[in-house]
Amino acid sequence: MRRREFIALAGAAATAWPLATRAQQQALPVIGYLGSSSLSSSTNQIAGFRRGLEEASLPEGKSVAIEFRWSDGQYDRLPAMAAELVKRPVTVILASGLPAALAARSVTSEVPIVFVMGADPVTSGIVTGLNRPGGNITGISQFYGALGGKRLEILREIVPGVGMVAVLTNPNNPNSQNHLTDVEAVARATGQKFVVARVREATEFDGAFANFAREKAAALLVADDPLFTVNRQRIVTLATQLRLPAIYYTREYAEDGGLITYGSSTNENYRQAGGLTARILKGEKPGDLPVQQPTKFELVINLKTAKALGLTVPPTLLARADEVIE
Repeated sequence: MRRREFIALAGAAATAWPLATRAQQQALPVIGYLGSSSLSSSTNQIAGFRRGLEEASLPEGKSVAIEFRWSDGQYDRLPAMAAELVKRPVTVILASGLPAALAARSVTSEVPIVFVMGADPVTSGIVTGLNRPGGNITGISQFYGALGGKRLEILREIVPGVGMVAVLTNPNNPNSQNHLTDVEAVARATGQKFVVARVREATEFDGAFANFAREKAAALLVADDPLFTVNRQRIVTLATQLRLPAIYYTREYAEDGGLITYGSSTNENYRQAGGLTARILKGEKPGDLPVQQPTKFELVINLKTAKALGLTVPPTLLARADEVIE
């Protein structure tokens, strides 16, 4: 073969190979991952979701592709992102958080949606029922909002005789009132005083914590919210500066230095979501798949933080902990 012909054939092969690779990737079903929080704050979520897909023999990159969109806690961006995924088009949408689920549902009644949210999906109007959600949507209820009162009880246990408890919430999240209602019920029953700070934007955290100081808050309860997940480390830092014993809703806060967390396992919830998504990709209808409840709850205590705050964790609480960080 002449040298010139060989170079021409080699060049053609080099061009054809990436084209073939791209064509193969484009042929995979695409999952649109619509996130209410941010990529950097969602490591455990994504790991769990990928694990769920792998357990169903649909590993990312080989059997499915995932395309991510993140609102970074700015919920008004979600409807446009959801519409973009539908136009893409994607085969299924994974809606991470109630704001993402509402946005996805508002732009499509055809593309299957799998949600993962802390709110009650029925009272939030996402589904008509848990056993048969109907339409194009199903998902995982993380049961975060309904645990607000339980978190207050745990906080009172780790800080006996606590005076004023600060509560951090985001009114832009429809789940906010659900959480507050649960906290208020326990506060009335126990005579616990509390003050609420409503934070809608990241720029409002400093003002909220300054108000906690003025109100002489002695402990902090953080409601579940994707904006707070995005700003997790900042919230922990502000609480540490004010020496506020604080309870949060996911273990990641304790890993970042927060005192104590109680809630369902983020990683496990998203593993379940990966399994649901796989079932839809294999042909099942989302409206026929029951909304799943959490299977694993975690109480995590950061003993190093407790010591820094001068707190002695009751032995009974330590005995109930799923993990103690030292």
